[in-house]
Amino acid sequence: MKNILHNMFANIQNGQISNKKFILQTKKKICESFLNILWDEGYILGYTIEKKTNKLKIYLKYEKNKPVIRKIKNISRPGLRVYYSKYQIWKIETNKLFVIISTSQGLKTTDQCKKLNIGGEPFIIIT
Repeated sequence: MKNILHNMFANIQNGQISNKKFILQTKKKICESFLNILWDEGYILGYTIEKKTNKLKIYLKYEKNKPVIRKIKNISRPGLRVYYSKYQIWKIETNKLFVIISTSQGLKTTDQCKKLNIGGEPFIIIT
């Protein structure tokens, strides 16, 4: 499951670097929840589901011909799992970093984790 997400992160980052308008990704439920967070936070223009190929078409966002997502860094990976407690999440500065965390209640941002007072496994940092 997480291998699919890491693949999607790499596809988004490579698409942004090569100035593509959109990329195609295999449709999975966890990928859709990740894309919903990116769309809510303004990192992508949106996504659609292509019925014929059963793939996600992700529309990438640029500002002044520069990609909005400059870098995606994986924190927790299959060889080295990292977990943040609710106290460690309060130490993350949300105005500098955007972190997506896998919690018992699904994928959440650091702000949402602070409101719900929960911890979890951080997936990625977006700068």
